[in-house]
Amino acid sequence: MNKKISTAVIGAVALFGSAIVGGSPAYAAPAASTLILSGGSGVFGLAPITITATANNAGTVKFLAGGVAILGCEAAATTTVAPFAAKCAWLPAAAGSVALTGVLTPTDAASFEGVTSTALNVKVGVPVQGVVSPIHIYVDTILATGSTGVLAPRFGVGCTIASEFIIGQTIVFRIYANNADQGGAVMDSSNTASAFVEVAGVKDPLPMNYGNHSGVAFWTAVLKTGAAPLYSTLGIISYKVTMVAKDTSSMKVLSTKLVAKKVDGKRVIGDDGRTVYERVSYYRTVQVSPALKGATATWASNFTDASKLTLYAVPKA
Repeated sequence: MNKKISTAVIGAVALFGSAIVGGSPAYAAPAASTLILSGGSGVFGLAPITITATANNAGTVKFLAGGVAILGCEAAATTTVAPFAAKCAWLPAAAGSVALTGVLTPTDAASFEGVTSTALNVKVGVPVQGVVSPIHIYVDTILATGSTGVLAPRFGVGCTIASEFIIGQTIVFRIYANNADQGGAVMDSSNTASAFVEVAGVKDPLPMNYGNHSGVAFWTAVLKTGAAPLYSTLGIISYKVTMVAKDTSSMKVLSTKLVAKKVDGKRVIGDDGRTVYERVSYYRTVQVSPALKGATATWASNFTDASKLTLYAVPKA
């Protein structure tokens, strides 16, 4: 009897020992996690930008912009079924390029490893007009009328809006501006102290002139290209527009007033027998003392390189 019990105990120990490796129980290592970011494209100062993180298992995601945790997105939960997606509503602190990343903490940490996503590089949009309040500047470039050069017979039509020019052509900067300090008034020679365009590689700023151009008025500055001493640097032309408003002792301010409502030229009478009035907006001029210092504004292109002002060599035959 004792021999049988002894044999059974030895067998049990043998079976149990088969589940022991180096004195510790055997177990499966956690599976690798994946995390991929998408989205992140939007315009600075508008609605929140949506970033989506998609994983291969459930958990929470910490979203980061430029290595800093995004407020409110420190632990965004994924969906509980595939695709395991978490979303973040992001309000960027500034426009421009930024690297977005996410860190996944799995719900089932015993079965899945945590993981950090690869960076998603995005560019937060900024207005291409480069507005500097209170003066709003808008710029385009055109081919001057009567441009010369070997391609003039085909590409010499004046006033054509373009960003690509061939050396030998004359570039005209057209500038339009409004001043919010003056109720949105057009910036013209009467209220502008100075206006010029600075071109990289050109010693002196190009003066801007305001005038009538076939019935429409705007500012212009001219850059002639060609053999030295004319501008001849091929590639993107880097430039900046600067406008300075005159000091002013009066300005237009937005106000409202009551005006009698009319239909077909006749006043509308209400049920009470009285004239019906509507409140409308208008600008009124007020005196400013001491005079308001004239604002300074600058403009530089925020377009992508493919859309920036560029000078090319004459194509080879």
